[in-house]
Amino acid sequence: MGLLMQTKRILLASTLGVLSLSAIWVGVHSEVLGQKIQGGKGTLFIGALPNRMLVIDESTEKIIDEITLATGAPRLVQSSYNRKRLYVLNADMKDIEVIDTSSRRTIDTFSLSKGNRVVRIWKYYIDPLERFIFLLSRSATKLVDRFEIGPLALVQYDLKQHKVTNSINWPEKVEPECGRILFSPDGERLYLFAEDVLIYDTNKLEKIDIWKISQPVEEGLGRLHLAENDCSVDVVNEEPGFFTNLFTVRDPLQDRWFMGITRLNLLEKSMDFYALGPANEVSFLLAPGRKRAYGVLSKIGRYEFWTFDLDNRRLHSRKEFLGRPRMELQISSNGKLLYIYEANDTIDIYDAATYEYLRSIPLDADMRGDLQVVPFQ
Repeated sequence: MGLLMQTKRILLASTLGVLSLSAIWVGVHSEVLGQKIQGGKGTLFIGALPNRMLVIDESTEKIIDEITLATGAPRLVQSSYNRKRLYVLNADMKDIEVIDTSSRRTIDTFSLSKGNRVVRIWKYYIDPLERFIFLLSRSATKLVDRFEIGPLALVQYDLKQHKVTNSINWPEKVEPECGRILFSPDGERLYLFAEDVLIYDTNKLEKIDIWKISQPVEEGLGRLHLAENDCSVDVVNEEPGFFTNLFTVRDPLQDRWFMGITRLNLLEKSMDFYALGPANEVSFLLAPGRKRAYGVLSKIGRYEFWTFDLDNRRLHSRKEFLGRPRMELQISSNGKLLYIYEANDTIDIYDAATYEYLRSIPLDADMRGDLQVVPFQ
């Protein structure tokens, strides 16, 4: 099955001219000889239609369990900081289901909708201590003659008491495309990325400070902009209290944009930025160990893997590959494999060192939601 699938990819690649046959043949040849690169001993969780969460053993790459979701088809999947729980937002954006990754069973569900008032959840942010979950949401109340649409709000929901404890309207005039939010390691502070970083006390949901990252990084340059090509805030491989990602800066003299990597120290409100080159719409995902990060450049007809060398503060390499019009990237628990998923019924596996296609994990349904990697514990 795996070899047949790889042969089909060779024929497709030769037709499109995207990958060289020799590059793909190395992956096939290694598979035939049994030289299999392992991704680790973790567990993969991926949502699937119509209302399932598939559980995959990372070492064998086989489906070992299936969780039937009580709330329907998944839309977004996010893990807790300790990766012991998954929080799944359903397709109609009204319900969140909580899954225990050890027992692989649903342990809780909740919704803010009630009666004639429907609350749609756009994004959600889990407190590191899992006392609260913060929901970026908007309400719609059905009246006799119309729907009354509420403002975009950040709602604080107590996970133990199952009730809303605080709520504020989105503090900026312009509604966000991404709405990124981070937390201090102890969960006492919330960092809301707007024009600047607004800092809130999580117990009272009151603004206590502003971190003015809108100031130019140096004289003659523009301000830092958090790259909008990837709206995820994946911090599972990040050092607590820090945030590393791609940022863009405009050079007003040359009228051009360039990008670089910024490492933010949330507690000290300091940053370290270094430039890489012209701005590109590439994603960014920290690898285990934080020595490297990986990304995907995705444009119609042009798909590339990127590797960022964080120790030496440079772009390590980039290479074109046979991608998908819609796809997402995840990294194996040991950092040796790259997983390409979304909008298909296979998880395609690539060698992180060479970008060579190795094999695929076939699924029996289209994927929905985010691929979560839970390391062996």
